[in-house]
Amino acid sequence: MALGVGAEAALVRSRARADERADSPSIDPWRPSCGVCAIIPDYPPEKLDVIIAVEADDRETRAALDARKAGVPITVIPVPASGPRTKPKALNVALPFARGAFTVIYDAEDRPEPDQLRRALRAFSNGDGRLACVQARLCIDNTGDSLLARLFTAEYAGQFDVFLPGLAAMRLPLPLGGSSNHFRTEILREVGGWDAYNVTEDADLGVRLARFGYRTSVIASTTYEEAPARIGPWLRQRTRWFKGWMQTWLVHMREPRRLLAELGLAGFAGFQLVVGGNALAALVHPLFLGGLIFSVASGVPVWRGGGLAASILAALYGTSVVIGYLTSAFLGWLGLMRRGLSGTAWVPVLTPLHWLLLSFAAWRALYQLIVAPYAWEKTEHGLARTSRLNADMTRSLIELERYLTDLENAGLLPAIAYDVTYTYADRQPLRRAAA
Repeated sequence: MALGVGAEAALVRSRARADERADSPSIDPWRPSCGVCAIIPDYPPEKLDVIIAVEADDRETRAALDARKAGVPITVIPVPASGPRTKPKALNVALPFARGAFTVIYDAEDRPEPDQLRRALRAFSNGDGRLACVQARLCIDNTGDSLLARLFTAEYAGQFDVFLPGLAAMRLPLPLGGSSNHFRTEILREVGGWDAYNVTEDADLGVRLARFGYRTSVIASTTYEEAPARIGPWLRQRTRWFKGWMQTWLVHMREPRRLLAELGLAGFAGFQLVVGGNALAALVHPLFLGGLIFSVASGVPVWRGGGLAASILAALYGTSVVIGYLTSAFLGWLGLMRRGLSGTAWVPVLTPLHWLLLSFAAWRALYQLIVAPYAWEKTEHGLARTSRLNADMTRSLIELERYLTDLENAGLLPAIAYDVTYTYADRQPLRRAAA
């Protein structure tokens, strides 16, 4: 398996049992982005081919890789420092070097669950030959950093724990997340890899797989990520996402009839709703909000009267309220509850505020689509102040220490004799069971 590992530093260890190693397929894990990551997969190390794609002029990352002390060998692929300087271009440069039957992409800050590779392979083995990709669920770890991080947590919970599994169950085109995508390497090459000029290459690739007749599933394994906690980094990241979704819609809609024939009616409608509708809803939201404020202030509904224009305006208002606010809020709430994050379940109440921020990012993305369509605004990571994973681990260790102390005080904890040395000759042979 080819493991797509990130650029600045990667640590990969394996805890697989020896008797499982012979039957495990090879995996290529790749990481094309900058950051620091500690991946501890429960997988035989000799079956991992870790590839890190690094921009050729990124001396800081190369120095970090040279200083690493990981036990698993890695292959560092220098990416030419020429345009476009995008993640999909780095992935395409690394793709010819993948030797595994399966390939998985991780971002540098990712913290996947240790058994994720095995869960993905189990999904592939249980599926048919048309199953080309398995998407793990992404979850925000630094929820407590800020209100933005909480909104991000609710959004990801609704997206990866509710919405995408639903699309996969209906076998509709799935806009992939940018990380924790597990592919059959042969199919990945067949569809042409990634679009080097698309700044949300994951969404584009998910649609392209569907156009080739392949499907994607979602597995119950989590990869924890860091969300931007400040407005500046959040805005730059979200602008890139909206610009990429616009690019994806424009590229695939160049031949609408062909797209309809390849995706089918349900897939075509799903593509319009998920990819095109996502960007369109964010763009029209300020119009809806402005009209609503005008109606409240003047006491005159802007849709009053007859005619086609009034009907269209009323439809836009209804769509924004019902599909936009209520659906987004419900998906976020349901995802948070499924994640056990009931303490954050109040966040979807702020959906109107969140949509206002999304609209600003969408209009900024539309401007960039015209003046700088391939510009990639990178997101800096490693800035998180809180971590639910670390907090859970600390809580578990405290509970374990308290439990052992109670056992010791009750005299139920066996004493350990540190000054006694046993040899092989001291071992008593097992008694043979009576016939």
